[in-house]
Amino acid sequence: MKAKPVIPPLSVEAVKTWAPLALGLFVLYGPSLLGLLTGIWSKDEQMHGPIVLGISIWLLYRNWPAMENAALGLRSSAWGWPLFAIGLVLYVIGRSQGILLFEIGSVIWLIAALILLQRGTKALKAQWFALFFMLFMVPLPSAVVDAVTMPMKMAVSYAAENVLYAVGYPIGRNGVMLQIGQYKLLVADACAGLHTLLTLEALGLLYLNLVQRDSAFRNIGLAILIVPISFTANVIRVMTLSLITYHFGDEAGQGFLHGFAGMVLFLSALLLIIGVDTLIQAIENWRNRTARGGKA
Repeated sequence: MKAKPVIPPLSVEAVKTWAPLALGLFVLYGPSLLGLLTGIWSKDEQMHGPIVLGISIWLLYRNWPAMENAALGLRSSAWGWPLFAIGLVLYVIGRSQGILLFEIGSVIWLIAALILLQRGTKALKAQWFALFFMLFMVPLPSAVVDAVTMPMKMAVSYAAENVLYAVGYPIGRNGVMLQIGQYKLLVADACAGLHTLLTLEALGLLYLNLVQRDSAFRNIGLAILIVPISFTANVIRVMTLSLITYHFGDEAGQGFLHGFAGMVLFLSALLLIIGVDTLIQAIENWRNRTARGGKA
């Protein structure tokens, strides 16, 4: 069988085809992105938005050779037109009515439509994760965020209080307010809210996509465990802030909160993901050895 030629990510043909479309999307969504960067994306709890956007663009570029090779010899798909219409309607409604869920989410529909119209269904399949990853940058309605955030903050506060109390620290809790020694700490949305959970979910799914495990057991197991891993990382962040405040004072705690809290959160989440992945691999290896031993 003759192998398909490998197409570079930025061939001359690709630039001629996609540059005008990319320019059109930039003109359409430029004002929206500017509004996000000067608005909700400038807040601590939403600062993951531009990071997710940048990673999504990189994922599109990374998967470009696979997309182009998948499209060789195939025709474009007419299913792109309904998706294109849906994307435009969502954009118009979202832009005119100030519904960011529709306005920003519509870009996923439009990019998927353009890929279908230019390269077909197999090309879209090659880019599915990049488009899925974009969902994490779409702002959610405030009603949904408020409804989910408070129970999450209560759970994180409860876990942090009980762990620190169990190891001997003088800590108490009133709702989402922690008092450790003479200091009071409010567990804010940025520390344990829905946006933080979604950011860590995105980090875990990106890890899964990059490592490309062949084992379904390993992929599904880690994907399910990303939720408790995200919760644990949030608890570690709150506990670290509490301990710094207790031992070094409120000024040190506030400096940590604004300087290193996010780093601790993502580092602990990444280490937990790698640790759980290693544990799942060990379990899978043990199962395989047991199965081979049973057949022997």
